[in-house]
Amino acid sequence: MLALFCLYSFSNAYQWIHLNIIANVILRFYNESLPADSFQQETAIDWLAMIYMLAYIPLIFPAAWLLDKKGLRICHILGSLLNAVGAWMKCASVTPDRFPVLMAAQTICAVAQIWVLGIPARLAAVWFGPNEVSTATSMGVFGNQIGVAVGFLLPPVLVPNSESLETVGHNMTIMFYGGASITTALFFTILILFKDKPPRPPSVAQMLAVQAAENEKYLSSLVRLFKNKSFMLLMISYGMNTGSYYAIGTLLNAVVLHYFPNEEMKAGQIGLTIILSGVAGSILAGIWLDKTRTFKSTSLGIYILSMVGMIAFTFTMNLGHIWIVFITAGSLGFFMTGYLPVGFEFAAELTYPESEGTSSGLLNASAQVFGIVCTIGMRAIMNKISVLGANIAVAILLLVGSIMTAIIRADYRRQKAGDDFVKRIDHVDIDLPKQNGVPEIRASLVDLQEQSNY
Repeated sequence: MLALFCLYSFSNAYQWIHLNIIANVILRFYNESLPADSFQQETAIDWLAMIYMLAYIPLIFPAAWLLDKKGLRICHILGSLLNAVGAWMKCASVTPDRFPVLMAAQTICAVAQIWVLGIPARLAAVWFGPNEVSTATSMGVFGNQIGVAVGFLLPPVLVPNSESLETVGHNMTIMFYGGASITTALFFTILILFKDKPPRPPSVAQMLAVQAAENEKYLSSLVRLFKNKSFMLLMISYGMNTGSYYAIGTLLNAVVLHYFPNEEMKAGQIGLTIILSGVAGSILAGIWLDKTRTFKSTSLGIYILSMVGMIAFTFTMNLGHIWIVFITAGSLGFFMTGYLPVGFEFAAELTYPESEGTSSGLLNASAQVFGIVCTIGMRAIMNKISVLGANIAVAILLLVGSIMTAIIRADYRRQKAGDDFVKRIDHVDIDLPKQNGVPEIRASLVDLQEQSNY
């Protein structure tokens, strides 16, 4: 089930960034159906990525409700279907006068994302035990990040910058039909194979959460989450970090080409470096959390190192040595992307027994808001001041997020629920008299159920 989700997440994340990493090529090809003003043209191309962020904000609430009420299978089927429909619509957009068709197709893929970003923590809790859940969450994020990595790497190879618009259109057609074929095959695979949940809950915490969810009302859960001060601090700080990551990914083509003209391939490779190092960071962070359960200190440490990585990335771009940019971009990705599963798991601890889908959905909604603000803000600063000024602004935002993370109270409710359950079981009295020298177990199943709530 985790592998199927990772493939679905991979295909959707690829479609998020595969147009913006060749933004200069897309702008030239669709120029006749774009606004006349250059800033508006660039902003229209930026919206190919930002539409993912905008669509998520209002739709996450009905999506989380559907996840809670209908489960993982229905959400995976709907999401993978929309993902395939959007991919096929892109195949019909390959003429210079059809930018609106391309945007509509990207919007459908963006809607499919509402059942991607908030799923890893929920799927991990439903299918994995307490010593595996953080690693499983990291693996869920891993699929999404690999999709972004391929989205950075392949498009500059498949659609190189050519003087001939006919050649560009031919190459885009190959890219779009390939994506549509893969997403369609994946939809049918999920339709046939994906299951909603295992026969029995894999952990005590998940068992209790399922029991609580049976009589839970979604709006009541939202109200409790918004009253949780620690969670609200985490939601805002998570949005700052992840929103900065979205902005950097969206504008990476423009940033790299500013310092290294005609290096579209290198821009994609730098993006790939950010993601691959981030995948390593995500997995290591998940394993670390499963072993230590130090959610706050890990979150704070990674956040501070993300800020340091952004500062290094900012002040090495103008040195003229692109190999240094690869190194600093890799360090930035290692920590910034490594923060994603840590934030999910920290939120699950702070908000238990609320649904992981709801808490992670709110984290991602915050990330989308900050992603739009950061992308538009960076683009404006780049045009009116400088690329350096835009990068410095992101570093300052990460500093503020680090301070907010430091003041979050470490209230590990999910751990406490599991520990309390074990303590109750440990105090159940079982009488073991002997008959003919053989122990006879006599215990009231009703008493045991009452004391364990199982």
